[in-house]
Amino acid sequence: MPLAIRHVRITPIAFRDPPLLNAAGIHEPWALRSIIEIETACGRVGINETYGDLSMLEVLSKAAPALQGLSPWDLNTMETRVAALVAPGQTGSEFLGEQISLAPGTHVSKNVAKVISAFEVAMLDLQGQLAGAPIVDVLGGAARDAVPFSAYLFFKYGQHIGQPDAADPWGEGLTPEQMVAQARQMIVTYGFKSIKLKAGALPPEQEVQALLALAKAFPGAPLRIDPNANWTVATSLKVVEQLRGVLEYCEDPAPGLEGMAEVARQCEVPLATNMVVTDLKEFRRNVEMGCPVKIVLSDHHYWGGMRATQRLATMCQTFGLGVSMHSNSHLGISLMAMTHLAASVPQLSYACDTHYPWQDDEVVQGGRMRFENGSLRVTRTPGLGVTLDREALARLHDNYLNTSIRHRDDLAQMRKYAPAFTGKQPRF
Repeated sequence: MPLAIRHVRITPIAFRDPPLLNAAGIHEPWALRSIIEIETACGRVGINETYGDLSMLEVLSKAAPALQGLSPWDLNTMETRVAALVAPGQTGSEFLGEQISLAPGTHVSKNVAKVISAFEVAMLDLQGQLAGAPIVDVLGGAARDAVPFSAYLFFKYGQHIGQPDAADPWGEGLTPEQMVAQARQMIVTYGFKSIKLKAGALPPEQEVQALLALAKAFPGAPLRIDPNANWTVATSLKVVEQLRGVLEYCEDPAPGLEGMAEVARQCEVPLATNMVVTDLKEFRRNVEMGCPVKIVLSDHHYWGGMRATQRLATMCQTFGLGVSMHSNSHLGISLMAMTHLAASVPQLSYACDTHYPWQDDEVVQGGRMRFENGSLRVTRTPGLGVTLDREALARLHDNYLNTSIRHRDDLAQMRKYAPAFTGKQPRF
């Protein structure tokens, strides 16, 4: 059978990440990802990019035999086999440090969904190549030719401790003036039309002042703030009041769906999440509670793939909810997968998140993706529309081999700056 899957290659990579602040601490100097290659008996290869922490590599390796002999079209059998091999709570050498995770994608309960997504996108890439069509067409066709993304701002230090040779062109970002300069640099470079501020890192008063400065500098630009549930309900309500008339939406202000519901009861600003509605069980709870969360930020990497995200978008439409996309540190394969998926979702309500401007490396041929007026065009070549740069893959894999980081730990990294930092949440 020339279409039968014969090989699954998983290559961990590492690339530079700036010292970006968040509720859990600060980004480590290296971000981890893994590159998936699924090869058929006839030598055709489908690719994908996903998480690269050690526990993810272990479950990917455990599940890879499930693909042997399958056709790239047999996604349902792949999902059944993966679910049988990877128990939701199976951890291997899962990191059990003190850090409170801000990213649902790191949680072991998402293992099955993460592995299914990792393989699904590569198989869809193969399907597109075989059909001579881009993935967006395999998913039902494009609802838009280009997908809008948002300028994703972070408070940040000027450089990582102990990393003097890692040049950071963005510089420090702590004051309102510095954050306006950061936004201007992103908007000039990429053309973004909306702005998101990652909050929960500094005292709320400072973060409010930064957002007010952004509103003044960029009148009419949709603004969002995301403290990653690091505010109490009282602080959330105070901040929302201080930002009255400024916010497009407020993302994950308070912990838990109950905390979000309490905030929603007392404010008019729509609440968004990528932390408390992250699977269908949580979606149902949100609905049963009267939908305090009005905007779901999906992430195909941990929602179970592209088709699962399309189903989620339909459910959001059914219950009158907005839908957009969450992001983590990533390269061009993930960005292009997000773009094909977002283009296939008519219900997409808001510009998507992306960390892409914060990275300066790439693993695909042709180098960095090019934004036009804040949007990325959907490729029309068969499949995902990008191919691996083998030299870049080898170099980024060498980075992985030469760094000791195997699990992202923003808390431990922050303690290099502030030894007494606990990461306790909510702190404000």
